[in-house]
Amino acid sequence: MTMPGAPVGDDDLAALVDGRLTPERRAAVEAWLAEHPDAAARVEADRSQRDDLRARLAFKVEEPIPSRLRIANIRVARRARSLSQLRAVAAAVALVALGGAGGWVAKDVAGTGQGASSSPVAFVSDAVGAYRTFVVEIAHPVEVRAGDEAHLITWLSKRIGKPLKAPDLTGFGFRLMGGRVLPAGAGAAAMLMYDDDAGTRLTVYVRADKGAETAFQFMREGEVGTFTWLDRGFGFAVSAKADRDRLLPIAEAVYKDLGA
Repeated sequence: MTMPGAPVGDDDLAALVDGRLTPERRAAVEAWLAEHPDAAARVEADRSQRDDLRARLAFKVEEPIPSRLRIANIRVARRARSLSQLRAVAAAVALVALGGAGGWVAKDVAGTGQGASSSPVAFVSDAVGAYRTFVVEIAHPVEVRAGDEAHLITWLSKRIGKPLKAPDLTGFGFRLMGGRVLPAGAGAAAMLMYDDDAGTRLTVYVRADKGAETAFQFMREGEVGTFTWLDRGFGFAVSAKADRDRLLPIAEAVYKDLGA
């Protein structure tokens, strides 16, 4: 604590700029500055720099806390890692046990070779992995923003080999942020990202898949819910931190828009 009448130092000037002085000390420092114009000029320069930094970083205040930094999500991730390790051990034991019964099981799991569809588990894992990777991004959540939507859709359509459109999800409170191209085996996947006023982000993931057409399937991985389906040679996934009831009508809207 600064004693009344103490000489004004750099700590006082920094505290004045930050608004941390008591009313009494502030009055004393300002009286001192009135007699020392050079110091007063430095204080004004510091204030200007402070205001400029606040203006430049104001958008950070509006951004939601990254999900990876929330305590609840950290706990979920730790539990998921522990569960994954247990499942890996169980799977290894099961494969050893099945190995004595013949090699047909491994062949069935591995698929039929080139041109086979990806497994539903792998597809969902890729879609959710893309969601988790990019929804936490602040500066670059998408590669091409919604302001250049025509270019974005043309680019994504060309890369995945399917005419796309950005589904209109404004009726559910979600606005298009933009999208990006992602690797998908030997091909490419398209991802569109949306957000709402609460900061919730949602992704629509699309890639070529030669599997048979399927109905909607809902899966949950931690706090992320995902609806997937296969239709006319393509796989689709809609992911968000939302429950099944909220996500279902959104997935249906995406199906209608992209299936048209």
